[in-house]
Amino acid sequence: MIELTGVSCSYAEGEVEVLRDLDLRVGRGDSVALIGPNGCGKSTLLKLLNGLTPARTGRYVFDGEAITPERLRQAPFARRFHQRIGFLFQNSDAQLFCPLVHEEIAFGPRQMGLAEPEVARRVADCLDLLGIAALRDRVPYHLSGGEKRKVALASVLALDPEVLVLDEPMTGLDPRTKQSLRELLVALNAAGKTVLGSTHDFKYVEGLFRTAVVLGADHRVARVGPYQEIIEDERFLRAQNIL
Repeated sequence: MIELTGVSCSYAEGEVEVLRDLDLRVGRGDSVALIGPNGCGKSTLLKLLNGLTPARTGRYVFDGEAITPERLRQAPFARRFHQRIGFLFQNSDAQLFCPLVHEEIAFGPRQMGLAEPEVARRVADCLDLLGIAALRDRVPYHLSGGEKRKVALASVLALDPEVLVLDEPMTGLDPRTKQSLRELLVALNAAGKTVLGSTHDFKYVEGLFRTAVVLGADHRVARVGPYQEIIEDERFLRAQNIL
């Protein structure tokens, strides 16, 4: 589903690379955790996967198609790509921009050109799925952090993406909300959606991820393996400044 080969990334010519010679393979229906110390490039990698940050060198292939800045400038291709891979930002305020919650959730489906009855159905389904029907007519910026996170996720799920990319999805949430979000993501993965997310919150993602990819402080892949095996290797995690 996702294949990166020799990918390096820096934000400006001559700057230190944020990702270095990175290889990654994610199969359809996989659940992959991206872990590593602060500043190792996790968020940059997730943005790259969503076409928001280009690779300086290397190759990104999504479901058999090369993802390049040139392809993403083609509106039909970009629209389809962004519908298939949904991104939940770490900071929900960066993702919410509509005046009301229901308009936020409807924005993506409307951009896809769906008929209004289908848009309304998707909005209602996502409000129910996230348990936020009472927020339908609220202003997103007036919501709590947990409520914003749920609205942001609802706006992603309204597009019915095949792949969910999550940047620290548990950040700022109370334990009850973390638990309900984990259960939802487990169910979505069990239903066939590919899930890839960065996390430091190992307790509250238990049972969600099957594979872990560890990025080191040198911005390279330090290790790939079974999630449970890696997070139980405290000596390795301490050596990587993760614990």
